[in-house]
Amino acid sequence: MIRHIVLTKFRSDVTEENIAKIHNGLSDLTDALPGASGFTGGRSESPEQIECGYMHGFVGDFDDWAALHTYQNDKTHKALGAQLVKHAVGGIDGILVLDFEV
Repeated sequence: MIRHIVLTKFRSDVTEENIAKIHNGLSDLTDALPGASGFTGGRSESPEQIECGYMHGFVGDFDDWAALHTYQNDKTHKALGAQLVKHAVGGIDGILVLDFEV
């Protein structure tokens, strides 16, 4: 299984409602694609408070690298990803992505 982790440092003018819409869209997409599951996301509430500005994140699981590739190339994913970039501090520089085998 592949775990896909995305952390986002959103600009201060981006509302929690807008962030939730993006995350909900990604969750719906994960539910619809074969080989994708387990989408969870939200705002950090860590008592450690060492987020370094990356206050929002989400995780999704994929059966294999091919399923992740299908997700990444999906037109809905690309549109929602563009929204993440648009609303992140510094554009793509305000987003961290990690993918690894679990």
